[in-house]
Amino acid sequence: MGPGKADLLDAIARHGSISAAGRSMGMSYRRAWLLVDTMNRCWKEPLVATVPGSAHGGGARLTDFGATVLAHFRALQRGLIDASANPDRAALAEAMLLEPRASQKE
Repeated sequence: MGPGKADLLDAIARHGSISAAGRSMGMSYRRAWLLVDTMNRCWKEPLVATVPGSAHGGGARLTDFGATVLAHFRALQRGLIDASANPDRAALAEAMLLEPRASQKE
């Protein structure tokens, strides 16, 4: 799980389909479907449930487990952003330069 897959899960929840979620993110249906397939195979339970297309249309939705995983991932992201709550982030921020050094090739 990473930010891109989490964004795809958010888009599926918002749009109700893998194809619409992919379009909203500028990705092909195939790429979105492959990411969903990977996520569904990598967790103890599927994150996304799909309904095949028909005359009434298909769709996709986050499973309860998928919504829980997404919520935990987003909480982890928020924790990484808050330096006061995360000493590792604070240590990395302290070690990073405000601007990169000049290139040795210049």
